[in-house]
Amino acid sequence: MDSITQAVLGASIQGALLGRWQGRKALVYGAMLGTLPDLDVMIDYGDAVADMTYHRGFSHSLFVLTGLALVLAWLCRRFRNNPGYSSQRLFITLWLVLITHPLLDSFTSYGTQLFWPLMPTPTAWSSIFIIDPIYTLPLLFAVIAGLLFGLRGKPAKMPALALAFSTLYLGFTLTGKLMAEQRVEAQLASQGIEAEAIFSTPTPFNSLLWRVIVLDGESYHESLVGWFDRQPPQLSRISRGTALADALQGSPAHARLAWFTNGLLRYDRIGDHLVVTDIRLGMTGFHPFRFDFAQWQNGQWQLQRDIEMWPEQRGDWQRLGLLWSRIWQPHIEVPLAAWASELERPVPDNLD
Repeated sequence: MDSITQAVLGASIQGALLGRWQGRKALVYGAMLGTLPDLDVMIDYGDAVADMTYHRGFSHSLFVLTGLALVLAWLCRRFRNNPGYSSQRLFITLWLVLITHPLLDSFTSYGTQLFWPLMPTPTAWSSIFIIDPIYTLPLLFAVIAGLLFGLRGKPAKMPALALAFSTLYLGFTLTGKLMAEQRVEAQLASQGIEAEAIFSTPTPFNSLLWRVIVLDGESYHESLVGWFDRQPPQLSRISRGTALADALQGSPAHARLAWFTNGLLRYDRIGDHLVVTDIRLGMTGFHPFRFDFAQWQNGQWQLQRDIEMWPEQRGDWQRLGLLWSRIWQPHIEVPLAAWASELERPVPDNLD
């Protein structure tokens, strides 16, 4: 999730559990501690693929953060002891502030390595967009109220109430994910399509309209499914370009990216460049993580030594507006296949 959400989540937890004794400082401490795991973005891992796939690694490990909570609790007791609350309460608070950061990240589509240094596929429950105002705003209001009015009397209850609401909302997003996948599975069955994998994620800034990806050999299908839909979902068939992946068999970076994304990748030849796209993130045709893996030279693909990000193509407000209208007016057609074709743009001038 975004840094503001992580900060107000940490502040709300510490405010709810220690605000009675720490006052407004609980909100400040919780906000700082709640954003601590994301400091790993300051580490340069060597290339674009490594920077992506090592992010949310050791700093988001439940094992590492539990150990860190123990150390911080001991240090607080050693140097800033407060007899008003027990060591157990202090540890539980710090532990919850720390581990809720990667747990919340796991509800997004990115992938979080909760069990590092073990190496299962990163957890991506993908039920909430990286920025979701409905989740964040109650926590933000509770933190602002606590900073303005303190954590005594009625304002003291607001962090706990905001946490309860936001947690219930996460449950609602999981229900939406299940709804979208079940509708697409029913449509696949009616068309006799056997899916290799199904991945669903909410469209930007909401949890009412879902983008569902179905892997099917050389192609993948995309569909939009909303809570207010009355008709079966429409499937748009899009080429994955998987034949190009053969040129990357000797690439450890490609193997790691395939592991990190659970194989939800698309391959395009754009000019003399072989570009690999993580199709889980962003929106159809506009994906933030695209990588320039190889160049065509002397009749064959040459792997890049230093893999760089392919210049990002961003969606526009008009397309976001169309998606928003699609939520309330299910009859509106969204040209997913046409949007996906924009991934095949010619090489930008700076890469010629």
